[in-house]
Amino acid sequence: MSEHIPQPEKIRNIAIIAHIDHGKTTLLDSLLQQSNIFRDNEKIPERAMDNYEQEKERGITIFAKHTCLYFEDYKINIIDTPGHADFSGEVERILGMVNGVCLLIDAQEGPKPQTRFVLSQALKMKLKVLVVLNKIDKPHATPDEALNKAFDLFVELGADDEQLDFPYLYASGVEGFAMIELNDPKVNMRPLFEKIIEEIPAPPGNIDLPFLMQASTLSYDDYVGRQASGRVLEGIIRKGDTFTRVAKDGTPTQHKVTRIENYLGLKKIEVDFASAGDIVNVSGAEDIMIGDTLCTPSHVVQLPPIELTEPTLSIEFMVCSSPFVGKHGKHVTMNKIKDRLLKEKKANISLKIEEIPSREDAIKVCGRGELHLAVLIEAMRREDFEFTISKPQVILKEINGAKHEPYETAHVEVPEEFSGSVIEELSKRKGEMKSLHTNEHKITSMEFLIPTRGLMGYRNEFLTMTRGEGILTSTFDSYGPWKGTIPGRTQGVMIAQSQGKATPYAIFNLQGRGVVFVSPTDEVYEGMVVGEHNRDNDLVVNITREKQLTNVRASGTDDNVMLTPPRKFTLEQAIDFIEDDELVEITPQTIRLRKRFLKESDRKRKKS
Repeated sequence: MSEHIPQPEKIRNIAIIAHIDHGKTTLLDSLLQQSNIFRDNEKIPERAMDNYEQEKERGITIFAKHTCLYFEDYKINIIDTPGHADFSGEVERILGMVNGVCLLIDAQEGPKPQTRFVLSQALKMKLKVLVVLNKIDKPHATPDEALNKAFDLFVELGADDEQLDFPYLYASGVEGFAMIELNDPKVNMRPLFEKIIEEIPAPPGNIDLPFLMQASTLSYDDYVGRQASGRVLEGIIRKGDTFTRVAKDGTPTQHKVTRIENYLGLKKIEVDFASAGDIVNVSGAEDIMIGDTLCTPSHVVQLPPIELTEPTLSIEFMVCSSPFVGKHGKHVTMNKIKDRLLKEKKANISLKIEEIPSREDAIKVCGRGELHLAVLIEAMRREDFEFTISKPQVILKEINGAKHEPYETAHVEVPEEFSGSVIEELSKRKGEMKSLHTNEHKITSMEFLIPTRGLMGYRNEFLTMTRGEGILTSTFDSYGPWKGTIPGRTQGVMIAQSQGKATPYAIFNLQGRGVVFVSPTDEVYEGMVVGEHNRDNDLVVNITREKQLTNVRASGTDDNVMLTPPRKFTLEQAIDFIEDDELVEITPQTIRLRKRFLKESDRKRKKS
């Protein structure tokens, strides 16, 4: 049997890292198509690795995903990683499985902010970095300039001399070619395959030693339960073998391998064994956690634990208490919501789920950022859950007796004319400018160190201020001293006074007071937020008022009302918009905003 077991030197394990939209998934499409693992008549979907529904809609990678392809007699395990900072927990875990990274850089834009975090982690772990200057087919691509910027980034991140002498090549994921020199013929991806084999070291490990593996990521299967994913460090594991799982606290438990899964192209395939150097999923230990050691019972060892960055934001999931509860959703009770969140926790360990003392109607969920939490909320919404969420709150820490809060490095790119307004607003929000540069195209790039609280609720305002032309990205930097009060939304809201259907007549009369969020005939209830007030105070309004009919008719009395289209929120925009005394009501069909409570004095006021 040993002759069929792949030797570690014939395996390459590599992760692809890049900023959002620099072409990771498209490049992988080309590699998959040219690896001859698909039938001639088999249709390969575009952006094949982004198989999660929200990934296709948002155009970003959310979960790290594995694939495997063959080049000549080499097996190449490739992991596609998320580019967004909120999903950095996915990236941290997989770097321990690979022996090198492929750093993808847009040949026109150069390295971008969210490349920094993953690259710094890879350099710390002394992983070999292969730089690919992608999208060289773009008309305004400047690959030499992008390469210089990449070198500067390596220097900035403290790379040693060996790491600074990184290999690089040029590619176009869309056109499906790679080349060593810019004037080489544009044929296929073979130069990239060859560079991976040549530059990325083979995984260490000996198939003759006792079995050893560490759980780097987790997946969940309804049939076999939780699966440990990781690189086999030593030895061989076969289906049916008994293995020892050593938990974080050092406790050993015995388990039996129920399934071993490998990857081929876009599919998971069940295999009979896995050997040193390969990346596989092993089923059999239901309670396994990230960082746990799997080993042969006769040689029990414990590997150093995998440390993950803590969550920085928390949000409360609450039972929906509006009069419309249950109209659209099937799952509305706290038990159902809690079960769903605990199921999520089994595979997504970047999330932290906590009970709230003395509250039966709410549960706290902590995550890396607003997008990280929004992806979970959107997934639950599509599964027919109905619930209410609070405004996200930053997670505070006490360091040396002083209160500290999370800070982020915000990178802003705007047309030069908007730079003054952005600087003024971010300064009000306690941001400190670190750099400013305007290029020949009159695009200003700025970098700020700002408390996470300062960015919450700002993105909507930023897009309005820059007329949709600005780019704002941020990555977690560190915990720093509490910065005191940060100004939030400057406008108040319009609150529905009673339950009913919004009428065109009432909406028309309210348009002068602010921006309306509902359309005629939309159902509203008392306490629901139906618009943004022009002033800084909240206004209770009667948005269900009908026009009084009389027997008198005169010319001009029945003019048509002209209504401005309402502002409709996406989930992220709604989370961004609300203040501490407001909530977002999530149902499978609608997103509503409401006041957390309505004061008695407000109930009695009759304003329109």
